[in-house]
Amino acid sequence: MVQYLLGMVINLFVTVPTAHPGAQPAEYFTGSAQSVAWAITDGGLWLRLHASLGLLLVLAAIWTIVASVRARRARTLMILGGIFVLGAGFNGASFLNYDEGFSSMLMGGLMALAMACYVVGLFLAAPKQPAAMAAD
Repeated sequence: MVQYLLGMVINLFVTVPTAHPGAQPAEYFTGSAQSVAWAITDGGLWLRLHASLGLLLVLAAIWTIVASVRARRARTLMILGGIFVLGAGFNGASFLNYDEGFSSMLMGGLMALAMACYVVGLFLAAPKQPAAMAAD
């Protein structure tokens, strides 16, 4: 939720310059790496926080996938959640690269799908409570 709120702050109150390292790249991945590195080092407080937290969320998604596979619980939902987090990240980089509002919308939508996967997955992965014992 913090990542979503940071994104809303950027969307409403921050103007991302159209000319920065990585903007309008000839090759997407190189431009994305440059754009994200610029956002973290020189993008202003809100953009720095948003980009940094986004990278941490990708690492958390990987950890969540590994933990779910080891526990043999909610694997499919955790993998889908991780894919959605990664997709949101790629659309964030795409927004930095090409300044397209559609990428921002996709980033928010994929974040919502990831959260849905994680909420349902955590509910399903919770240990089952034994039936209440009958009173003596």
